[in-house]
Amino acid sequence: MWKEIKEREFGNVRPNLFSSRISKSRVSSIQLSNYKEILSSHRGSVNSLQVDLTESRYLLAGASDASVAVYDIQRATDHDERNLIAKHKPLFVLNKQHEHGHKYAISSAIWYPIDTGLFVTGSYDHHINVWDTNTTQVVMNFKMPGKVYRTAMSSIARSHMLVAAGTEDVQVRLCDIASGAFAHTLSGHRDGVMSLEWSTSSEWVLITGGCDGAIRFWDIRRAGCFRVLDQSCSQFGRRQPLLLRPTTNKVTNFVRLKSSPASQSSSAKVRAHHRKSANGSALKPHTVGRISSLVKTAKQRSHPGMLSSHDRATAHYGVVTGLKVTGDGMYLLSAGSDSRLRLWDIESGCNTLVNFETTRLQSSKAIQMAVTQDSTLAFVPCMAITKVFDIWSGQTKSTFRGHYENVNCCCYNALDQELYTGGNDRQILVWSPPKFVSDETGEGKNGKAAATDDQDNWSD
Repeated sequence: MWKEIKEREFGNVRPNLFSSRISKSRVSSIQLSNYKEILSSHRGSVNSLQVDLTESRYLLAGASDASVAVYDIQRATDHDERNLIAKHKPLFVLNKQHEHGHKYAISSAIWYPIDTGLFVTGSYDHHINVWDTNTTQVVMNFKMPGKVYRTAMSSIARSHMLVAAGTEDVQVRLCDIASGAFAHTLSGHRDGVMSLEWSTSSEWVLITGGCDGAIRFWDIRRAGCFRVLDQSCSQFGRRQPLLLRPTTNKVTNFVRLKSSPASQSSSAKVRAHHRKSANGSALKPHTVGRISSLVKTAKQRSHPGMLSSHDRATAHYGVVTGLKVTGDGMYLLSAGSDSRLRLWDIESGCNTLVNFETTRLQSSKAIQMAVTQDSTLAFVPCMAITKVFDIWSGQTKSTFRGHYENVNCCCYNALDQELYTGGNDRQILVWSPPKFVSDETGEGKNGKAAATDDQDNWSD
């Protein structure tokens, strides 16, 4: 690290490159934290975790005992006897005893993207609650037709305040916080919707994964989905950058447009020959018009949002249990009950055929995955362990063991390069880079002692 700092001081390394190198080195050394501990107050499995997007300071957790809690992960509430481990107790807990609290398990808890004054919870009691963080009261409630599996809000939205809700019903519902009503519903899945994710490149694009094994892309401004992912449609590896793509197709198209008149006349003769019927008589003009109209209707029926063979395509053999879009919005990572991880190219809709090493995933409930800021590593709950995969090669970089039961959710904090995991053992574990010796001694001592160690010998 000191070599990197020296190169930065001399101007040999740009600031962005320097920060990315430091972040990568810290992420590669993540381990179970020995200086930070979250004291979980939940009496059921932890199903959802999210760090707020504005300050990266408050951790929101939802559990199956119908409780939701907020933790301050930057400022500790207590320390151990030797003052080495910072303990973080919940700032507040909302459970069944609350007047408007949930009655059954909370499956999803998310922050309002641009302010920590609101958060949203979804529960198996068929309700979605919008909470005021300051007063800990419900300011809005949405009644859903079934169990709520997952809720999501767009982190880049500036034109709407919609909460997308995936339930055991076949329709995806968009709840408008501004009006307190349902904006509209998205129909297309043939079974419940267990996972959903907003695009990180467009505020209008929503991605849903259903219990029917399908992953659908929706433009919420129009009716019907515009893409259904098919696992048989594939491309090998990562897409080339725009500057490196070949231009042969453009040149070929230009040559075709500039074809000779002789070739045009010969092609016209061929078309005229094909218009002949079997007995040599030409088709009537109204017949040709009728055929063209049939071709148009056939093209319309092949739209993925309508009933067609492509509409029945599946991305997994079973339930789609998890979705995660990379930070650049170019790729989608999906997990299924068939214990398969797949990486999709969002632009082409193809499976990139990245061979993720054999894993065993949960099949009965949704899982929450996480991706690093530079979209190189993915954190995936695999039963009682958490695996770290290289997104582009599929290799397992490391395996985190700390939970006694199945892990349900992962949340990555890009500010501190920390990972938070929650599981059926009711615990929330912190995985962080190791601290330097100087940092540990500085925190281990109080006030003046730490200041004395930091003071240099030549100060006046």
